[in-house]
Amino acid sequence: MTAGNGILRAPKHLRPATRRWWEGIARDYDLAPHHVKLLVAAGEAWDRYQQAREALAVNGTTFTDRFGMPHSRPEVAIERDSRLAFVRTLRELNMSENPPDDSRPPKLKYGG
Repeated sequence: MTAGNGILRAPKHLRPATRRWWEGIARDYDLAPHHVKLLVAAGEAWDRYQQAREALAVNGTTFTDRFGMPHSRPEVAIERDSRLAFVRTLRELNMSENPPDDSRPPKLKYGG
């Protein structure tokens, strides 16, 4: 995940917009190796969330079974679970919303 110059590169399996977001975070924050793994998990959760939303936009949120009974599509649960995973992973990273104005990348903050 690092380029030859030591700059962190987003995993190629992430969507282009998610890779740009990922690389912006990696550029702006001083990440330890375990933070990088959390950032990958956040990007994967976001992409899965977007895939589910796209499927729901095409197929709707319910389907009717062979007995005429309506059911939620599986993508409803995938959307919900992936959104929660994304939010919780960001919370676990605990990034400061207002980084300091110095030239050094901000550290992730811990505790209160």
